Amino acid sequence: MKLRPLHDRVIVKRIDSETKTASGIVIPDNAAEKPDQGEVLAVGPGRKNDDGKVMPLNVAVGDRVLFGKYSGQTVKVDGDELLVMKEDDLFAVIEGAPAGLKKVA
Repeated sequence: MKLRPLHDRVIVKRIDSETKTASGIVIPDNAAEKPDQGEVLAVGPGRKNDDGKVMPLNVAVGDRVLFGKYSGQTVKVDGDELLVMKEDDLFAVIEGAPAGLKKVA
């Protein structure tokens, strides 16, 4: 199955978080926080402005993005858990981010 988002929505796949701390302690799945970053898998055509023109989105397929912990609607597609959210729910695009980027408290 393939999803094609409508309007200003994007499809995001969460990036798995580390299951081990820097000191080597293993974090069980039920205690691990959901990551707040992911990869954009699909983008909609954009939102219409007041003049009726479609304004393209600022994110593209393949972008790594930051979003709120409870943002978007979770859907399962072919066994994968994906998020459908509006572009407004995204906080930032991570440019040149190294693997394992962690949230700063």
